[in-house]
Amino acid sequence: MSDPLTTSRERLVALLRSRSVLLGDFVLSSGRRSTYYIDCRKTTMHAEGLELIGQLGLAALRERDWAADSIGGLTLGADPVAYAVARASCSAPPVVNAFTVRAAAKTHGAGRRIEGCFEPGARVVVAEDVITTGDSALRAVEAIRDGGGTVLGVLAVVDRGEGGREAIERSGLPVHSLVRVGDLVEGSA
Repeated sequence: MSDPLTTSRERLVALLRSRSVLLGDFVLSSGRRSTYYIDCRKTTMHAEGLELIGQLGLAALRERDWAADSIGGLTLGADPVAYAVARASCSAPPVVNAFTVRAAAKTHGAGRRIEGCFEPGARVVVAEDVITTGDSALRAVEAIRDGGGTVLGVLAVVDRGEGGREAIERSGLPVHSLVRVGDLVEGSA
């Protein structure tokens, strides 16, 4: 009998390959060129992708004993990942709520940089869709710490294997990725 998480991971890999991997000539946000681009939003915002990411992401948090109050990261890539994990936790308590980190604080209203279920003192996991350089996750970590939160680790859907994981780990945080780029693109890291 197959392990349900293994089957879910295989389904996630297949979905990412069919929906999110684009081949060609691309300039990444880091400025580097690549022969492939992973548009993870095509999977993280897909109904089945949300279900799989929620299930696998929540299992990863529990396996690592990341007893998080909430999960979130820099908008837009982290949002569906965080929401999927939060929703999955409703069926498998304890509940993990979600939040969003803005690129900059609002200039009106309460002027918050972090929106949603986040309070000073919260234990959180930073979510990310694709880790390349690690900069997005580290910007979210900085905002969370500035807001009085404690970061337990970083959960990514895909690790491109281009040094981002190592940069985050050098900052003292563990990283878990659901999928590595080698699972998606032949001849990649």
